[in-house]
Order: sequence, then structure tokens, then C-alpha cells
Amino acid sequence: MLDAIFGSTIRVKILNLFLLNPEKKYYLQQLARDLDCQANSIRHELDNLIRFGLLLEESSAGSISDQGRKVIKKYFQVNSDFLLYPEIKALFTKAQILFSQKFISGLQKICDPKFLALTGVFINNSEAQTDLLVVGNIRRMSFLKLIKELEKDLGREINYTIFDEKEFLYRQEIMDIFLYNILEGKSLILINNFSKQK
Repeated sequence: MLDAIFGSTIRVKILNLFLLNPEKKYYLQQLARDLDCQANSIRHELDNLIRFGLLLEESSAGSISDQGRKVIKKYFQVNSDFLLYPEIKALFTKAQILFSQKFISGLQKICDPKFLALTGVFINNSEAQTDLLVVGNIRRMSFLKLIKELEKDLGREINYTIFDEKEFLYRQEIMDIFLYNILEGKSLILINNFSKQK
């Protein structure tokens, strides 16, 4: 979907990584490894995004080579001062929510989820311990297949947590800190059948 707007699958992967981790700095080889793409292709896209103004390129003092010369390493970081940065970031965040809607449809075909919350990567909360919490009797293999599809759509790994109904209610009763942070903190609750039972 986003590659239709931005013109390149690699560019979308790069943007996704930078926009969802705006505080991080990346080296070219690290990007090639993390995104599983050729360094030359990534460098081309980075140059385009630097010219556009969305990314910054900076140098850092590297190590000393075998010949005794100082090796300068270049790293890249999102330019949060760029005029269109908030709008582009919001677009990528909304696209993730759309991908999650596709995930929900698939999830409802394989089980009857009682609760589903998005946090972490979906709401740009790097402190979150999980990206997705689902409660219900989940068929593990079918669920893993759905997660793989979601990860492919988003271009990144998703950390997920599954509780059965009994564990969820128990954790809620004892005010488990992990669950409390999701229920009372920054999260997007998409399914909550427990609220109907009150």
C-alpha cells in the first residue's frame, strides 16, 4: 500500500524503520542487514531522502584501520525538524493501524478473541514490553501465520503476548503491572468483550 505512494518497497522499509525509531542512528551496513536489502539500493534511497530533507547524514569518529588511518563512519537519522515530518510520521502510523485491521479480520476467522490491544510499535511507544496483546483460545500455528503476514506488511518484527481468559482475569484482579500498563497506559484497545460483562 505505502509503496504505491512512495514508489519503492525499499524506501518504505527505510522510512518505516526511521519514522518508528526517530531517536536511533543507523549505519549503512546495519540497515542492509536489518532490512535484508543490498547496500547499494539502500544508499540510493538514503541519498534521495537526504536530498528531500527527511533524513540527516552525519559522520562519527570511527576506528583506526590496519594502515593506521582513522576510519570515518557515516550514520543516518531522521530529521525531526523537517517541515513535513509530523505528517509523514502520522501517515506511517495510520498505515500500521490499517494493517492491524487486516490482522483482526484474520484473527476473528481463526478464533473468538475476547480482548485485543495494540501498543508498542503501533502507537510509537518504544518503552512498551509488547506490541500486541490478545486474549482468547488461540490456535497457535494459525496465529503465527497471521503474525508473519503482519510482520511482512509492516516490514518489522512484532512482539506479541497471548493470555487465555483465566490468566487475563487473574492478572487483572491482582493488578499485574504488565497488564496494568496496557489497560491504563498508552494503548489502542480494539476488542474488549470483558467490558460488556461488567
